Amino acid sequence: MVAARLGYQYLDTGAMYRALTWHALQHGISPADARRLGLVANQMQIEFETHADINRVFLNGSEVTSEIRTPEVTRQVSEISAHPEVRRAMVEKQKAMGERGCIVAEGRDTTTVVFPDAELKVFLVASVDARAERRLRDLQQMGISSTIEEVRDDLERRDRFDSNREHSPLTRADDAHEVDTTELTIQGQVEHIIELLRQLV
Repeated sequence: MVAARLGYQYLDTGAMYRALTWHALQHGISPADARRLGLVANQMQIEFETHADINRVFLNGSEVTSEIRTPEVTRQVSEISAHPEVRRAMVEKQKAMGERGCIVAEGRDTTTVVFPDAELKVFLVASVDARAERRLRDLQQMGISSTIEEVRDDLERRDRFDSNREHSPLTRADDAHEVDTTELTIQGQVEHIIELLRQLV
């Protein structure tokens, strides 16, 4: 929504790792096979299109927007994204997208590894309960069955994994603005970020 307001390109780095994970599941590639996953990550073509506030994801020309949000992909994505071969390939693609300018990028290492010189860095936080409720609503809208307990457990597991991985761990950049979204509506979050951007100019 921030990207749409600004007329910028939106880059969901997490969706890139999810697309790779979905591809691996479809082709029987082990989540532990770092070499093969790195090769696939180098070769795959990922594109984004935004329509009516929906970020559509395309892998090698085919839309995978819904497929990459399944519980099966969610369970595997942290392990696959932790491989240095995979991260090198993805970060290279992300930096290439950023070179075009006018971009809003989102991801767990976006402000520390991918775009350390970004004009504005925002570190979004929220209580795990609020995050779980939002994630469950997203899954329900996609017709995916889950429970609040399952979603909360998965979020906490991924947070632990991503914060403690050796390569590109989840950390807050020193110059990032922390925004607690627990009590904010999505529109309130957008307005807050837009205001932070206005303060730069």
